[in-house]
Amino acid sequence: MKTVLMVAEKPSLAQSIARILSRGSMSSRKGLNGACSVHEYSGAFEGQPARFKMTSVCGHVMTLDFLGKYNKWDKVDPAELFSQAPTEKKEANPKLNMVKFLQVEGRGCDCIVLWLDCDKEGENICFEVLDAVLPVMKQTHSGEQTVFRARFSSITDTDICAAMARLGEPDHNEALSVDARQELDLRIGCAFTRFQTKYFQGKYGNLDSSLISFGPCQTPTLGFCVERHDKIQSFKPETYWVLQAKVDVDKDRSLLLDWDRVRVFDREVAQMFLNMTRLEKEAQVEATSRKEKAKQRPLALNTVEMLRVASSALGMGPQHAMQTAERLYTQGYISYPRTETTHYPESFDLKGPLRQQASHPYWADTVKRLLAEGLNRPRKGHDAGDHPPITPMKSATEAELGGEAWRLYEYITRHFIATVSHDCRYLQSSVSFRIGPERFTCSGKTVISPGFTEIMPWQSVPLEESLPTCQKGDTLAVAEVKLLEKQTSPPDYLTEAELITLMEKHGIGTDASIPVHINNICQRNYVVVESGRRLKPTNLGIVLVHGYYKIDAELVLPTIRSAVEKQLNLIAQGRADFRQVLGHTLDVFKRKFHYFVDSIAGMDELMEVSFSPLAATGKPLSRCGKCHRFMKYIQAKPSRLHCSHCDETYTLPQNGTIKLYKELRCPLDDFELVLWSSGSRGKSYPLCPYCSNHPPFRDMKKGAGCNECTHPGCPHSLSMLGVGQCVECESGVLVLDPTSGPKWRVACNRCSVVAHCFENAHRVRVSAETCAACEAALLDVDFNKAKSPLPGNGTRHTGCVFCDPIFRELVELKHAASCHPMHRGPGRRQGRGRGRGRGPAGKPGPRRPKDKMSALAAYFV
Repeated sequence: MKTVLMVAEKPSLAQSIARILSRGSMSSRKGLNGACSVHEYSGAFEGQPARFKMTSVCGHVMTLDFLGKYNKWDKVDPAELFSQAPTEKKEANPKLNMVKFLQVEGRGCDCIVLWLDCDKEGENICFEVLDAVLPVMKQTHSGEQTVFRARFSSITDTDICAAMARLGEPDHNEALSVDARQELDLRIGCAFTRFQTKYFQGKYGNLDSSLISFGPCQTPTLGFCVERHDKIQSFKPETYWVLQAKVDVDKDRSLLLDWDRVRVFDREVAQMFLNMTRLEKEAQVEATSRKEKAKQRPLALNTVEMLRVASSALGMGPQHAMQTAERLYTQGYISYPRTETTHYPESFDLKGPLRQQASHPYWADTVKRLLAEGLNRPRKGHDAGDHPPITPMKSATEAELGGEAWRLYEYITRHFIATVSHDCRYLQSSVSFRIGPERFTCSGKTVISPGFTEIMPWQSVPLEESLPTCQKGDTLAVAEVKLLEKQTSPPDYLTEAELITLMEKHGIGTDASIPVHINNICQRNYVVVESGRRLKPTNLGIVLVHGYYKIDAELVLPTIRSAVEKQLNLIAQGRADFRQVLGHTLDVFKRKFHYFVDSIAGMDELMEVSFSPLAATGKPLSRCGKCHRFMKYIQAKPSRLHCSHCDETYTLPQNGTIKLYKELRCPLDDFELVLWSSGSRGKSYPLCPYCSNHPPFRDMKKGAGCNECTHPGCPHSLSMLGVGQCVECESGVLVLDPTSGPKWRVACNRCSVVAHCFENAHRVRVSAETCAACEAALLDVDFNKAKSPLPGNGTRHTGCVFCDPIFRELVELKHAASCHPMHRGPGRRQGRGRGRGRGPAGKPGPRRPKDKMSALAAYFV
C-alpha cells in the first residue's frame, strides 16, 4: 500500500481538503511542532490502495537572508550587499520547526501531493516543501512520478475532487520568479535602507521613524502620494464665472438651466454675456432629445477591484481587506481571492454558486428571478490565465460571519449576482433653450429597468426631476439670469483606492503585494491615513521623495520597477534566464546606489530645512561616562541618547518610557543608568547606555539591559538579581525588578512573562542561597507589619518563590502560555552563577532534575 503525503498552505485549508477527500472518515492528530495537524485516511491513488496523510505548512517554510556578518549593519559596507554578500535560505519561523516536522511526516512516503495556493508564491512554497521532504521519501528508480501538484480555485467538494482527479506538476519557472524577486528586494532594499538610515539618524533627532527604508516597490508607491501632495501645494486657484438661468414651467415649478459655455475666466466677458441675456423675458426651446441608454453591469471581480471597493466603500485598509478575504477563502465562503482575471471561462458553472444564494434573506427574490428567467452571460473581461474571478461559493449570514468579514462577503456576493444580471436601462432626456444669443440645456434620466442596480443600489441611476414635455419652438418664461463667481479647487490627497489604481496601471507590485507596499509606507511614518482613507505624506516622506528626484528620479519613478516586473514575468513564463535577469538588475541598482551615496548631500540639504540636528533635539537626561556632561534623550523614533560633546549616539530599547535611574552609575564605564519601562503592570529594568550598545561580555547581546548582564559584582546585574529559569521560554531567566515595590514583580529577561508577587512588602532581596528542590534563588522578604500575610503576624520570611507554600499563594503570573519547560525535558537557567549558564567563576552550574522542573512548571499552570 502506498503512503501519500499531502501538504496545504494553512492548517485550516488542510482540514477542509482532507474532510472533502475522505468524506469525513479521517483521524486527526497534532504534529510535533504543535501548530499543524495531520489528518489520515485510507483511499485509492492512481488505481492502487493508499494511506493518505494530509498536513500543512504556515505560509513560507523558508526565507532569504544574508549570512553571518552581513546581517550586522556596523560590520559591512552596504555596497557589498549587491554582489559580495552570500545569501542563504533560513527557516521563516524557527519556532515552528517546520522543516523537521515535514521530514518526520514525509519519511518513507511514496508520493507527495502539493495543495499550496495556486499562484507564484504558492509554487515557490511547493519547492520549499520538496527541498525538505524529497531527501527522506522512498527513492524510486523506475522514473515513476512521485511529485504531484493539485490546482484549485475554491474549497468546494466539486473543485477539490476535480483537482485530485487531474494532478499536474509544480511550475519551477514561477517559483524561480519569486526567488528572483526576493533576492532583488533583499539586496536592493537592505543596501539603500542601511545607508540612508545610518546617515540621517546619525544627524537628525526628530525624524520620528525607527527605519528609513527604501524598497523597489515601496518607494514608487510613496512617490505617487507625494506627487499628488506637490500638485496640491503648487495649485493656484483661479476665479471663473458661470451664467445661471432659471425658467418657470408653471407657477409652482421652475427649472435650473446649465450654460452651454460652462464657464469663462474673464469677468468683463462674463458681464457682457449677462447683459445680453438678463433682459430677455422668454427662453425658446431649440431642440429636444430622448434616448434610451444602458449602464453596464460590472466586470467579474478581481483582487485589485475588491481592494479598491473595500477601501473606498467599506473603510477597510488594503492589507486588512486581503487578510479578511483569505479567511473567507480558507473557510470555504469565497473562491481564491488573489486573481487578476475579470473573465469567467465558458466552462465555469455560474448557476451553482447562484443557487447557493437562492434562500438568502437579503437577495433571494433577485436570485430566484434570475434562475427562473435565465442568467445573463457576464461581460467579457481580461483573462490573465491564473484563477477565475472572486466568487461566493456558499451562502452565509451576518450572524455567521460578523463584522467586517460579513461586509466584505456581502459586497463580493452582490457583485457576483450583478455580473449575471442585466444592464440598467434608462431614458436620457434633454432640452436645449436659447435666451437671447446664449444657449442653455437641462437634462434628466428616467429608469426603465433597474437591472443589476437592484442588487447594487449604490450604483443606481440618481433620481432626477422629470423634464416638462416640450416641442421645438415652445417658450418658457425666464424667472432669473444671474452671474455666479466661483474658484477652481485643488485635487484632494490620494485615496487608497486611487493609489491602488495607479499601482496597477504602472505595474508596481502584484495583486498580492500591493496591500503590503501601502501598509509599509504607513508603518514607516511616510504617510498618514486621514478621513476617507486618504493618504497624506509626512515631512519625512516628502523630503525623501524630493531627495530621490534631486539625485536620481528613477529611484522613485515607476518606470524602472515596472520594467523589472516584466522581466520577472518572463522568468515565470520560461522566456528569460533567472541568473541573467538577477545579475543585470543588481548591476543597474548597484551603479545607482554608488551615485546615490556620492550625491547624498543633495538630499541632506532638504533634510536640514525640515529636521533638527541631534545636538538641538531632546532634553538633558543622564550623564555620559566619558565626558561627564549631560546626554540628551531623543524621544522621537528611534528613541536614543546623544552626547553632543563626544558626538556619540546610544540606541535605547523602543516602545517604552525612559527615565533616570536614581543617578546610579555603571561600575564598568561610569555612565549613569536609565530605567526602561513598558508600563505600570509590565516589565521594567535598568540599563547602561554604553554597555547596551557595546556589550562587555560575550554572552550579552546588543540592546541588552542590566537584567541580562553577567557582571559578578554589580548589584543591578542578572548575576545578583536572577531568580530562576523562565517557565515559558528556553533561554530566559526570571529577574527581580528592584524598582517595582510595593507591587513587586519578577520578569523574564527574554520574553513577556511577568510574575506579580508580595504586594505591599516593605523590601524584597535575592538571597545568595538556593532552593534545595529546584535550585532557584531564595527571596528574602520583609512585610509591612499591618498587612503581613505571614502566620503569627511575622514580618520576615525567606523562601523559594516556586516551592515555598507561603510564597506560592502570593504570586500571580501574567502573559504565560501553555508551553512550559515540563514539555521540553530538563532546562537551563542562568543567574548568580547558578544553573547551566556560565556563572562568575566561569563554571557551568548543575542541571535541574527533570521531575523538579515538572513540579515548577505545574505550579505556574
